[in-house]
Amino acid sequence: MISENTNTYYPHGDAPLAPASSNTSIASKASIASKALIITYYWPPSGGAGVQRWLKFAKYLPEYGWEPVILTVDPAYAAYPATDSSLEKEIPGSLRVFRTAATDWFRIYSADKSKVPSAGFSKGTGNSFKSKLSRFIRGNFFIPDPRRGWNRHAYTKACEIIEKEKIVTFVTTSPPHSTQLIGLKLKKKFPELKWIADLRDPWTDIYYYDQFFPTIFSKKIDKRYEQSVLEKSDRIITVGNMLLDLFEKKVPGLRSKSTVISNGFDEHDFNELLSKIPEVFTITYVGTISEKYPVDGLISALHNLTGKGIQFRLRFTGTIPENIKQKISAAVNVDFIEFIQYAPHNEAVSYMADSSILVLIIPDAGDNRLIITGKLFEYAATRKPILCIGPVDGEAAKIISELHAGECFTYSDSAGIENFISGHFNKPEMTHSDPSKYSRRMLTEKLASVL
Repeated sequence: MISENTNTYYPHGDAPLAPASSNTSIASKASIASKALIITYYWPPSGGAGVQRWLKFAKYLPEYGWEPVILTVDPAYAAYPATDSSLEKEIPGSLRVFRTAATDWFRIYSADKSKVPSAGFSKGTGNSFKSKLSRFIRGNFFIPDPRRGWNRHAYTKACEIIEKEKIVTFVTTSPPHSTQLIGLKLKKKFPELKWIADLRDPWTDIYYYDQFFPTIFSKKIDKRYEQSVLEKSDRIITVGNMLLDLFEKKVPGLRSKSTVISNGFDEHDFNELLSKIPEVFTITYVGTISEKYPVDGLISALHNLTGKGIQFRLRFTGTIPENIKQKISAAVNVDFIEFIQYAPHNEAVSYMADSSILVLIIPDAGDNRLIITGKLFEYAATRKPILCIGPVDGEAAKIISELHAGECFTYSDSAGIENFISGHFNKPEMTHSDPSKYSRRMLTEKLASVL
């Protein structure tokens, strides 16, 4: 299959090892660049923040003397929570992408591919016996996760690539955390290579972990996997300081071999969008919402604004449970509401830019102070006011404050939320600090120094 940017996909990893191309800087620098193997389950056509993180790194790494080589799963064998074919257009033309088969363990307990869990687990978290049983099976028979069905195939291909391509560094990025087990096995076989483990989320401390009903024995196995990855990897990358603190509690001294590289935004995604001002005052939320995302304070504030005769458009782009949709619709004039099930990344960015206020909700579970959603940085890139609902002492709140990009309120502070919204009706723009340090290019420079 050939993508729209002429990058060739090799479904079973049988790509030629020295393709001829002058389409991008990767090819022009290949003769002098060091090679890094990036092992990632999520890659276009998969959607989501994890995909964009390494897609953008791969785009800019050649500027800093590195040639990335991607190892991922063939979409025909993959279990993606969401797909976004628009991201395939961003794959550099001469970037080599090796794809392998995988065993899709999700099919064992869910014949419906739509039941693949997404961030926040907005699907498949009901209280029926069947739902609970499927989650118990997932949490106790597929440790750390069912996507480990890719590991055997990925390991075999990774060994071949390493031996033929003169790889000096390999990166494993998760979730899914099963990908880190590939790194453990490769490090044992190739101890001379540098292994960097990129951990975008907590592992055994993720806020929805207990929804899988893990037994004491299962937790012990999972924690041992986590401990081994933290100890045996040469370098650790996390997306935030609080997440790094969490891991350092498990392995004292971990910070000495760790680097924080946040998610970010690509300037090219926003170049033509920054001047957009909606005709109707528009409040936009982009992303998944589940039962763990408290919305009552927001709904109360919007209900009060509606009662005062203030007209606005309320837009939700992403997966939202039906009961929460009904709760929102009951409080706000339905003529003001727009629910968009899913939008490709380029459309989602356009919706962000075509807004008056952007809403960020941090889930209310676990230590949510460490949660930094990927869309926060794209929100900041629009220079639109950010209404954050979550822990006021969390990392997301700190970044918003640092950038003078908005304000954070507790879940129940409907008065504060209402005042924030109403205060921007005649002042749709804010004076943000320069967010460029969170640009993908700048973050890739930091990654290159770690590589």
